[in-house]
Amino acid sequence: MKTICLTGGIASGKSTASVFFAEKGAHVIDADKLGHRVYDVGTPGYDKVIAAFGNDIVGEDKQINRRALGGKVFGKPEELKRLTDIVWPEIRQMAEEEISAFGEDNPDGVAILEAAVLLEAGWEDIGDEVWVVVVDRETAIERAMSRDSVDRAAIESRIDAQLSNEERIARADVVIENNDDQPALIRKLEEAWANIA
Repeated sequence: MKTICLTGGIASGKSTASVFFAEKGAHVIDADKLGHRVYDVGTPGYDKVIAAFGNDIVGEDKQINRRALGGKVFGKPEELKRLTDIVWPEIRQMAEEEISAFGEDNPDGVAILEAAVLLEAGWEDIGDEVWVVVVDRETAIERAMSRDSVDRAAIESRIDAQLSNEERIARADVVIENNDDQPALIRKLEEAWANIA
C-alpha cells in the first residue's frame, strides 16, 4: 500500500485533487472531517477540550459549541496552540488507524490523507510522500473571494496565517501547480497519479 500526504493552501485546489484521486480508487481521508469527530461527545478529545477551556463551551445538547470555543482561541496564539495540542494528536491517531485498517484490506491500495495543516502539525511522516498543490497568491485571493463571498482583506489575512508556497514546496516530494484552469489541473493530477498507480 502507498500513503500520500496531500496539502495546500487556501483555494489551491487540494479538494479538487482529493475528489480526483477518490474517483481513481484512492481511499481519501479528510483531516477536517476527523477534526470534527474530535469534538464528539464521549471521545477523549471532547473531555480534554472541556477540561482545558471550561464547561461554558458546552451547549444544552452537551455538544461543544464551536463558536464559543472559537471565541476563546481566536486571535490568541497561546490559546490556539493549547487547542491544537489537544486536537492535532487526536486527528493523527484517527488518521493512522484508518490508514492501517484500509491497508489491511487493500495491500495494493492508495490512501491519501488530505490536511491543510499537514506540515504545521508535523504529519508528513504518516505517508510515503508529501504532495503539495500550490497556487499563486493573487489567483488564490481571486478564487477564494468568489468561492466564499469574503472580502479581500479577510482572504489575505488567512493566506498570511498559513505557510508560504516556498515553505510547502521545500518540504514536498511532488508539487502540483494550479494557476490555470481546471482541465490543466486535471492533466497534472493524471500525471501524478500515473506515477504511483
